[in-house]
Amino acid sequence: MRIGFLFNHDQIHQVAHSLPIALALARGGLDFEIVVATTNRRLTDEVIRLGGGRIGHDVRLVELGLTRRASKLLAAATETMLPATKLLVYGDNLDFFRSLDILVVAEKTSLILKTRHGLRDLRIVHTRHGAGDRAIGFDKASAGFDHVLVSGRKIRDRLIHETGLDPARISIVGYPKFDLPPARGTTHPLLDDGRPVVLYNPHVSPHLSSWYQVGRRILDWFVEHDDHHLIFAPHVMLFERPFVATIDKLRLDRAGRIEERYLRAPNIHIDLGSRLSTTMAYTQRADLYLGDVSSQVYEFLLKPRPCAFLNSHRFAWRGDPNFAHWCAGPVIEDVGGLDAAMARSRHEHEAVWRPIQEVLFSQSFDLTEQPSAERAARAVARFAGLAWPAPPAVFDDAALTRTGTY
Repeated sequence: MRIGFLFNHDQIHQVAHSLPIALALARGGLDFEIVVATTNRRLTDEVIRLGGGRIGHDVRLVELGLTRRASKLLAAATETMLPATKLLVYGDNLDFFRSLDILVVAEKTSLILKTRHGLRDLRIVHTRHGAGDRAIGFDKASAGFDHVLVSGRKIRDRLIHETGLDPARISIVGYPKFDLPPARGTTHPLLDDGRPVVLYNPHVSPHLSSWYQVGRRILDWFVEHDDHHLIFAPHVMLFERPFVATIDKLRLDRAGRIEERYLRAPNIHIDLGSRLSTTMAYTQRADLYLGDVSSQVYEFLLKPRPCAFLNSHRFAWRGDPNFAHWCAGPVIEDVGGLDAAMARSRHEHEAVWRPIQEVLFSQSFDLTEQPSAERAARAVARFAGLAWPAPPAVFDDAALTRTGTY
């Protein structure tokens, strides 16, 4: 049996969500071949970095690319605006995908292998990436997979109720990204001087993100209030291309450029898409989270802390599950309320916001003593019809009893 893991994106942010599962499968010692496929050098380097010594040994690595002249010409003509390579790479590598029994992916584009390229016998497992609330995570395509691995009951319940996905095709496995070693080293040399550190983490989608309407006003506020540090680390795709296009609402916009006054500000650290933006280094380091709809807020809540949210589009969000995370802190519609919102989030954190955050986190992540990647690997093996090896027995010498840790 041949199980493939595909990483097909411009950026590396999805690798940590499913590569740990491939590594756990390799450690399980079952009789199948594990192949990790990447589609650019950036992804290849990240797979090698996270995979350590298993890549190239227990786990085979291949790099897919465009092979047809027509594909290369189309990608060259449109790549600045649209992810053409990401879409074309499937049709150019059908022989590879036909060689697989199971394909494991963190995104939904791969469904075109079934819908457009006719590989209906290829079983595709979706690991998802993030535990956020946005509606696109629960659209019709979300039910198109043969099996789905989810982080917690919130995701499971919404998939069942909003997409009609059969509960038998869902496994709750926790969050494999949390299994990775914590990010090491300082994120910026000026972040440890006692001033509070705020992480501003706007999303990429023009119809949801706060960046396009008020983002520069947020940066201006921190330029003028140097009693705070700011980490500006938006979604890694916000500044990846000159234009931002989204398919769920058919919007096109420009993120623009970062002006010199922000780059020179000694209390502002700007990261438009480095590896640190994907390792939870910033969500671990910040004292307060400031965002809109990014799922990174749930990674921030691994350690509950003050949050504030920007409703620059003036959504009627209360009671809407797509904005459930906005219950974790004050929500403002204008930057004029930023100072008060951050002060309120800090002052009321223990009494008001922390209990809500803990509930939101527990609904989003089902974490146990067993690493999430191992739980996910067991679910993939079970889906493949293979028996996952039993763990070593634990002996209690005093009681002379034998218990299992599985």
